[in-house]
Amino acid sequence: MSKRLENKVAIVTGAGCVGPGWGNGRATVVRFAQEGARVLAVDRDEATMAETLERVRQAGGIAEPWLCDVTREEQIAAMVAHCRERFGRIDVLVSNVGGSAKGGPVALDPAVWQRQIDHNLTSVYLGCRHALPVMVEQGGGAIVNLSSTSGLRWTGSAQCAYAATKAAVIQFSKVVAVEYAPHRIRVNTVVPGQLHTPMVEARLAGQRAGGNVDALLAERLARIPLGFMGDGRDTANAALFLASDEARFITGTEIVVDGGMSVRCD
Repeated sequence: MSKRLENKVAIVTGAGCVGPGWGNGRATVVRFAQEGARVLAVDRDEATMAETLERVRQAGGIAEPWLCDVTREEQIAAMVAHCRERFGRIDVLVSNVGGSAKGGPVALDPAVWQRQIDHNLTSVYLGCRHALPVMVEQGGGAIVNLSSTSGLRWTGSAQCAYAATKAAVIQFSKVVAVEYAPHRIRVNTVVPGQLHTPMVEARLAGQRAGGNVDALLAERLARIPLGFMGDGRDTANAALFLASDEARFITGTEIVVDGGMSVRCD
């Protein structure tokens, strides 16, 4: 049986991780490589990709690192050009970079607001801006953008910039999907919920629970109807489906990966 991404080339941004374990980007790189893709693993910090690349090696896959700040257009252009030169094509782009900043419109500094837009939304736009012409020329491709359930509903803290940008990623993807459908380019979104990724220990517990990881995990778990927390591998599996030919008739839509949290009314 052939692998699901056999002979495909994928770019995955945010391929590193803030700690050991399964972040969304790391899991996506490894899962894609397991399924036969040649992956350009992209991050701005080479050290955070070491575990990602080692897991790919252990799985017998192919992934190569590339350093890039995805908020800078010239670096995105260089990333796309390198991938095309190195592998000959770009079949899949996964825009995974993102991060949250706490605060409503009064508390949030305008500079932080702008950084959230650049980090969470402009990065997605720039990836599409430079990858789409390559996909048009080669006759097709698949783009998977990462949003968040914060773009769908209140998720427990005031983070207006993060919520606004993640909602925008969903609508951006829909518009681009319709425009590029005649070119056989599919554009979809994965919407992860409150997963247990290394980000919980490295950053979120300090921001929202005074450093108490167990308290934050219990708070997040209480919102999930399935009664357990997923991790980056669940995000990666959704991205894999949308990137694969199994999803050949799917574009302009989302897969929500949150254990049922976003459909609760409380």
